[in-house]
Amino acid sequence: MTSRVRFAPSPTGFLHVGSARTALFNWLHARSVGGTFVLRIEDTDAERNRSDLTDSLLAELEWLGLDWDEGPYFQSERRDRHREVVEDLLGSGQAYLCDAENREVDGSTMVDGLAVRFRMPAGATMAFDDIVRGEVSFATDDLEDFVIWRSNGSPMFLLANAVDDADMGITQAIRGEDLLSGVPKVLLLLDAMGAPRPTYAHLPLLVNEQRKKLSKRRDDVSIGDYRERGYLPEAMVNYLALLGWGPPDEVEIRPLDEIVDLFRIQDVNKAAAFFDLKKLEHVNATHLRALARDDFIDRVAPWVGDDAPWPPERFDAGLFSVMVDLAQEKLRTLGDVTRFVDFLFLEDPVDDPESWEKAMVKAPLATEMLDGAAAVLADCAWDTASVLAAVAEVGESLGLKLGKAQAPVRVAVTGRTVGPPLFETMAECMERAEVLRRIARARARL
Repeated sequence: MTSRVRFAPSPTGFLHVGSARTALFNWLHARSVGGTFVLRIEDTDAERNRSDLTDSLLAELEWLGLDWDEGPYFQSERRDRHREVVEDLLGSGQAYLCDAENREVDGSTMVDGLAVRFRMPAGATMAFDDIVRGEVSFATDDLEDFVIWRSNGSPMFLLANAVDDADMGITQAIRGEDLLSGVPKVLLLLDAMGAPRPTYAHLPLLVNEQRKKLSKRRDDVSIGDYRERGYLPEAMVNYLALLGWGPPDEVEIRPLDEIVDLFRIQDVNKAAAFFDLKKLEHVNATHLRALARDDFIDRVAPWVGDDAPWPPERFDAGLFSVMVDLAQEKLRTLGDVTRFVDFLFLEDPVDDPESWEKAMVKAPLATEMLDGAAAVLADCAWDTASVLAAVAEVGESLGLKLGKAQAPVRVAVTGRTVGPPLFETMAECMERAEVLRRIARARARL
């Protein structure tokens, strides 16, 4: 039988990195076994049954490249079917009506204003084999009767989940570890319906650097935010794939088609996965450097367009094209490009207090270095090798190595201590007169 794997998120207005990892692992499993990836929106909660929340979720999945084979299906459109199953459970005595005080109410027909609870069988054990966690079992005596239909006339998540999995023929359900405790209740419902059980795989929790579960209130968890900051979709899915799984050849940074070929859900481990922003940046920077030049220019265009921090009329596409080769190797994200090139398109470089303090105020011989650089740069040949040699010579005369010698010049010219290669930038992208003007401006400030 063909594997049918489903991703069933609740619409929240954004895609959480944890949900994105779950979607990816479902998608990878479906693709690796030639199965069907089913997308189902769990929107039975009336407050979340909004098209704008769903549209945002779908847009982020599309950006990541996680295309679905079926759906999206909406649970809110299947309420009649959910109600039908609840009525059957009431009729068979496997569920009962209850009032607001959770007291059982006689009757086998659904009544407006009354909830419905599933009757937990006594003395039973609900056991199942989880692909990731191994054999898992729960004693029903440790579980209480649970609500499957709200008094407001809507199904509970567990009921809708069980019914839809059964009706849609879902064979594998890959989910977060935090949903593990709900499985025995879903299995009881499936058994009561006479439906087959899917195979479960519960992914390890994602934790932050304090080893606490990722939280939307405390951590950077929105896929949309990473997209806006200039992370590449292929880098994001590459990194998400490493959160609980690793390729057998230990080559972590690779294209998605190779990950599909290597991925096996059985290889996912139990240990909590650390969402490491520094590693994500490294993965993203590696993918950025691998982009073809024209592809890089296309992708970075939004960050150097109308919303860039310089007046549009000062932007020079030809000059930026020269800078591309200098910047692409240094960027961690596409969004970093503005701070790497803004000094070229602003009348004066930005005032970065931390850089000024470090390279001008606290650095030894900053004044002498600027004076000497201004003198030699006024007469030297205007090419990279000559500019570098001139600045290095001044530094040597003052007893400074090149790293210390160039720091005041870099901050005078670019405004920051970190940026593209300084001497290539000055020689290939700037006029001599402008470099000298900026050095004189910084010297006057000192």
